[in-house]
Amino acid sequence: MPEILQRETVYLWYYFEIQLRQILPYWALGIVLGSVVSVFAKDHIHGVFRSIGNKKPGILGIPIASILGIASPLCMYGTIPVAASFSKSGMKDDWLAAFMMSSILLNPQLIVYSTALGSAALTIRIVSSFVCGIMAGLLVRWFYQDRPFFNFTGFDEPKSHDTDPDLLLRLVKNIGRNIRATGLWFLLGIVLSAVFQRYVPAEVVSGLFGENEGFGVLMAATIGVPLYACGGGTIPLLIQWLADGMSMGSAAAFMITGPSTKITNLGALKIVLGLKRFLLYLSFVMVFSLVTGLLVNIL
Repeated sequence: MPEILQRETVYLWYYFEIQLRQILPYWALGIVLGSVVSVFAKDHIHGVFRSIGNKKPGILGIPIASILGIASPLCMYGTIPVAASFSKSGMKDDWLAAFMMSSILLNPQLIVYSTALGSAALTIRIVSSFVCGIMAGLLVRWFYQDRPFFNFTGFDEPKSHDTDPDLLLRLVKNIGRNIRATGLWFLLGIVLSAVFQRYVPAEVVSGLFGENEGFGVLMAATIGVPLYACGGGTIPLLIQWLADGMSMGSAAAFMITGPSTKITNLGALKIVLGLKRFLLYLSFVMVFSLVTGLLVNIL
């Protein structure tokens, strides 16, 4: 028994070490880029978004808001108070919906992480996040034009942690907070990937997520709900699943439902949406992920 345990430990360490060497550069670069955007560009990005309200671009403000949501480095708990401040200044709910939806799905740091998946998966992730933001904004515009969609009561703009007068020290502190927030999930993702690689045959992954493409997309969208905890942590899993035969459409569905139904995001959204609109949000996410996954597999 000790020999078997020792052998399995060696095998798992082998898979873990390969994954770590493969993913670590992307994670490190993502940490640095995310902190640079947060320290030096966040206020400018949000300032540009505020200026949309003054220019009154109408429906054209929705795709702009979606792009700015992707560019924003904030997590959902940071995005909602900022969105509350936008709302108080007169920002329309359809623009806020586009901004918040795309911000949930993607940020500069996660874009860098996702380059490890290859150019096709990265392109699909960026485009689907952008389109999802637009669709969320359009639906709010069409069905909630004369009534409020969000309730930001009690939310104030968050206090910035990037206040050190020394810019370099401010950046270093931000990088430290970024590492503390994502490092454990990153390592956990690599551990899970090593376990999958050692104990789950490739044909099982291919059978679930690849061969029967419609069922695979549905499965990927469904497991994205409980499994997703951190964007960086899921990248090693997706790399392994794609290598084992997961279809790109299934990966796309997972990349949409995962961050959209992350438990901390759901808790914050439930507060600002209320039960009825919260259920509409979940329905929208599931339908959009399924349609996107099926379209990706067809194309």
